[in-house]
Amino acid sequence: MHPNEEMLDYVKALTDTDRLRIIGRLTDRPATLPELTASLALSAKEVFNHLAFLQYVGVVQEEHGSYSLATERLEQLSRTQFVTGQSAGPVETVDARWKPIASYLNRDGTIRLVPSSRTQAARFRMMLDYLLTAFEADRIYTEREVNAIIRRYHVDASGLRRDLVEAGLLGRERDGSRYWCIDRSKQ
Repeated sequence: MHPNEEMLDYVKALTDTDRLRIIGRLTDRPATLPELTASLALSAKEVFNHLAFLQYVGVVQEEHGSYSLATERLEQLSRTQFVTGQSAGPVETVDARWKPIASYLNRDGTIRLVPSSRTQAARFRMMLDYLLTAFEADRIYTEREVNAIIRRYHVDASGLRRDLVEAGLLGRERDGSRYWCIDRSKQ
């Protein structure tokens, strides 16, 4: 992962109120999913999704069903930000190839609005292509990993995951256990 993307994910992880509440809860002691759900008054699905993103970023770790902070990783990311002097602010420019969908993106590259697949089919397809750039071509992903990657860009991970599969950009096992990028050069 590119250092700027890594820092952007770190900043996203620490700017969400619910994720900060989870981190705050885990500073006291490790906790299971049910314990976090009960103490934070969030649904199990919400807590699970936040934990998946925090694990993806590397600030939370899970062992035997118990979640805890990865304090060394948190310190490393914080130190890197302050030592290198890199800006953790939003990206100011969009790559030229994505200009047609720039109005649908936030300044940090996240998706502000998904174009309609019916009335704006070309832009919708371009949005899916944009999202696909977050995946490695020769890697197999679990559904959880796919959701965590998509969630970096938009909250509707399951909908966009389904759209990527239906568009023929992501392949999927029937049981949803494995996902992969489809080689478009062979189509």
